[in-house]
Amino acid sequence: MVREPAVAGKFYAASPRALQSDVESYLSPSRERLTAIGCIAPHAGYIYSGKVAGAVFSAIEVPSRCIVLCPNHTGHGHPLAVMSQGTWRTPLGEVTLDSELAKALLKAFPALTEDSEAHRFEHAIEVELPFLQTARPGVQMVPIAVGTTRWLLLEQLGQAIASAIQSSEFPVLMVASSDMNHYEDDDTTRIKDHKAIRKILSLEPHALYETVVNESISMCGFGPAVAMLIAAKQLGATEAHLVQYATSAETSGDKEMCVGYAGIVVS
Repeated sequence: MVREPAVAGKFYAASPRALQSDVESYLSPSRERLTAIGCIAPHAGYIYSGKVAGAVFSAIEVPSRCIVLCPNHTGHGHPLAVMSQGTWRTPLGEVTLDSELAKALLKAFPALTEDSEAHRFEHAIEVELPFLQTARPGVQMVPIAVGTTRWLLLEQLGQAIASAIQSSEFPVLMVASSDMNHYEDDDTTRIKDHKAIRKILSLEPHALYETVVNESISMCGFGPAVAMLIAAKQLGATEAHLVQYATSAETSGDKEMCVGYAGIVVS
């Protein structure tokens, strides 16, 4: 099956030429690239978060295989949903799903369910794909929509991802798609975001989980971020660094109702 674009012309340009131009404007080709284990990249409209996402994908060497995790904003489908067959289409072309890697994940973590419905209208993976397609033409990926905030399930998901990556014959990058705090004033958002960011940079997935919950930080993709960090530590990660941070107020000028965006690389 082909998963058609859900937010082309809304979150990013629907025209292939315009989209390619936009993505390239956010990427820095001369930047030295790291071999990363995972990363966190935002998924808002490019006008707001494109620079932060571009900074992330400019900082790393994107391999031929990626696992992209996202929250489930729509509430559709299974709370732990993967797709293993077919392609995802963007205006830049089609991204093939890595069936072998997906099957390894399904075997390692039976709570994962093959479910396209959870992905049909979800934007948070889709907006990452033009960056991945541009950084690594021919990239293949496994999409995982995470609609649960239960610690045990996130922990088991992270462990399963690490196991699947360890058994892969190809290098695999994990991308956790997430924006940070939502719809509070700029000062509050920055304070809350940096509380969460400190836990990510210190590679503390459980502390991140507790901080987001206890501090009421509306980081939509904290589940994917937690799972990614758990897997990254199992895969030998030793450091993380903040590539770029911004809030929507920097674009909109609205400092009363804004969203935070963090670009983080784990290696």
